[in-house]
Amino acid sequence: MPYLIDGHNLIPHIPGLSLSDLDDEIGLIHSLQKFANKRRTKVEVYFDQAPPTHARRQNHGLVTAVFIRQESNADIAIKIRLSQLGKQAKNWTVVSSDRDIIAEAKSSQTRVLKSAEFAKLIQEWLTGDQPGETEDEDSDQPNLDVDYWLDQFSQE
Repeated sequence: MPYLIDGHNLIPHIPGLSLSDLDDEIGLIHSLQKFANKRRTKVEVYFDQAPPTHARRQNHGLVTAVFIRQESNADIAIKIRLSQLGKQAKNWTVVSSDRDIIAEAKSSQTRVLKSAEFAKLIQEWLTGDQPGETEDEDSDQPNLDVDYWLDQFSQE
């Protein structure tokens, strides 16, 4: 499932990143690239307050970074993108803690993750602790089903 992300809303929740860093956007883009590659999913991240010379779209593999001019903001750009997606918006996940964006996403039937929740998800995927990839606690126990069937076949 692809993601639409409010970048400056997410940065404070990512360990090692801060909005006061000069390269906070690049740091987030790198983390999102690793996440997107591991999940094999598309990510669009929106940053507002871009200087006029930096306002543009940049492709970074599966991650598209959209830098919004100072006279607009990421919230508006995300709402416009949801509108452009139309019925396809329900196949996306919006990442933000902004009430207006969450409300717009829900009205578009888009899945919503708050920034802190998504930051936790990223960390789980990047550290390999994602659900479904942990070892079974009973892995040293014999598989009783296999033992049963082996006994059944060996009796013949």
